[in-house]
Amino acid sequence: MAFDLHTHSHCSDGTQSPSAVVRAAAEAGLEGLALTDHDTTAGWDEAVAAGRREGVAVVRGMEISCVSAQGVSVHLLSYLHDPDHPGLKDEMERSVRSRLTRAEQMAQRLSEDFPITWELVQAQTEPGATVGRPHLADALVAAGVVPDRTAAFAGILLPSSPYYVGHYAPDPADAVRLVREAGGVPVFAHPRAVSRGRVVGEDTFEEMIEAGLVGLEVDHRDNPDADRQWLRQLARRHDLLMTGASDYHGAGKPNRIGEYTTDRDVVDQIAALGVTEAAW
Repeated sequence: MAFDLHTHSHCSDGTQSPSAVVRAAAEAGLEGLALTDHDTTAGWDEAVAAGRREGVAVVRGMEISCVSAQGVSVHLLSYLHDPDHPGLKDEMERSVRSRLTRAEQMAQRLSEDFPITWELVQAQTEPGATVGRPHLADALVAAGVVPDRTAAFAGILLPSSPYYVGHYAPDPADAVRLVREAGGVPVFAHPRAVSRGRVVGEDTFEEMIEAGLVGLEVDHRDNPDADRQWLRQLARRHDLLMTGASDYHGAGKPNRIGEYTTDRDVVDQIAALGVTEAAW
């Protein structure tokens, strides 16, 4: 019985509601999924309600954007944590505020060369959603500047472009510690995603493991085959869980829900460690 442990709704940068994401999982024949929107748990209740209607188990989750000391982007999945834990909640609210300010600044820069306004960016964003570069990409698509998100990220929205603005993000090891303090289960998302840019070295893995990392997302389309083998060896050496997932964003990415999955026995181990119950 398979679970897709990495999906996104329009509460962050996906294109579907939490209910529609759950329905897509049901149509794909999955036993369950984890909803892991960026820096927010806003979609949890809707996803759980949809899961009960569709007969799909829902693992409550979140994806935390981090930055290593070397300036490398790291994404951390947190499963079944307490959403009201003060330390983690405050850190996520800080990240969301920074993302909003960053998006406004990038929209201003883009407006100097393209028919982009902040109002157009807002029109691509669901109320209360975590605003990110995908919404800027959608605004560029709506304005006819690029054909799709992929084209926007391949050029105009690259970190090396003059339109790019950074945002606050916690250190990966600090984020692992916060997740554990909040009773959650931290798993390193797509840790060898070389197609996205630089990846962290083994020292960052070791720091995260020492801080309490529980697992590695091994089976993901952005981890090259050779790197997956390295990740499996690392996981065995440190007794870490190994997961697989799609990183589904609806129409926002080509990733298909359920293209990589996690076995039920691993999900059971995650459920036993989290402070919040999975909705079976």
